[in-house]
Amino acid sequence: MHRKAYVLLLVTTLLWGGNAVAGKLAVGHVSPMTLVFFRWVMAVIILLPIGGRAFIEDWPIIRRHLILLLVLGACGFSLFNVIFYAALNYTTAINVSIEQASMPILIIVANFLFFRLRIGWLQALGVLLTIVGVVLTASHGDPSQLLKLNLNFGDAIMLVAVVLYSGYSVGLRLKPALQWQSLMLALSIAALVVSVPFFVWEVASGTAIFPDPAGWAITLYTALGASVISQLTYIRGIELIGANRAGLFINLVPIFGTLLSILILGEDFHVYHAIALALVFGGIWLAEHGSRRSAA
Repeated sequence: MHRKAYVLLLVTTLLWGGNAVAGKLAVGHVSPMTLVFFRWVMAVIILLPIGGRAFIEDWPIIRRHLILLLVLGACGFSLFNVIFYAALNYTTAINVSIEQASMPILIIVANFLFFRLRIGWLQALGVLLTIVGVVLTASHGDPSQLLKLNLNFGDAIMLVAVVLYSGYSVGLRLKPALQWQSLMLALSIAALVVSVPFFVWEVASGTAIFPDPAGWAITLYTALGASVISQLTYIRGIELIGANRAGLFINLVPIFGTLLSILILGEDFHVYHAIALALVFGGIWLAEHGSRRSAA
């Protein structure tokens, strides 16, 4: 069970790391809110033939939990990305990466407050190591750069995004017993509905860039890889090992994003990248070792 969860969560974070690269490639080819909107249009189109029948079968359950599913889809699927793109207009990628690294901590705190789930000292040490790895990557191997960071409006709204996704991760404990096809379709429809006003605002403001051929290719990746497949593997990973342990893998996202940028965008590889990767994987291993020992 654990190995399956690890594979699923590695796939999740690799695809999310690819989403960061897709965001860089999207500049000039499709605007942020337009990308979010068409991303979920495509996701729903992909999922309809897969989950349409299951959705109809599960409709009585979906209807009873409509508000919960709408909130989960909004927070985890749509609003996080909308705020993420908006934050990058005001703050730096370094700030955003470090702020994302707080997600595992928020997930652990929320699980304790609402469900009284505790963690051991090895798990806490593992979380700390993964954060150090993220900081090392974000600061380009020079943590002293953190002293020069200026917090601004972008950082404030990015923290809102972090809280929303942490809440989504914890809230998945409350999801109704649905077939995975209908669950994914319901959450994707919710994400699409929530993305509409942001898309309309971008068009009305005259800042929308509709996808060109490269933009459509990027949008398809974000829909299939960074939305459908990754969200499915993340949900399943949480089901197998819980949000506390699954959330720790989120700190692989900036690491994988950096490595993919090196491979795809030709950015330089440095020793600190290898050290950061070792720290994050080491932290995850330590936390997992501690959690398994506590369960024994």
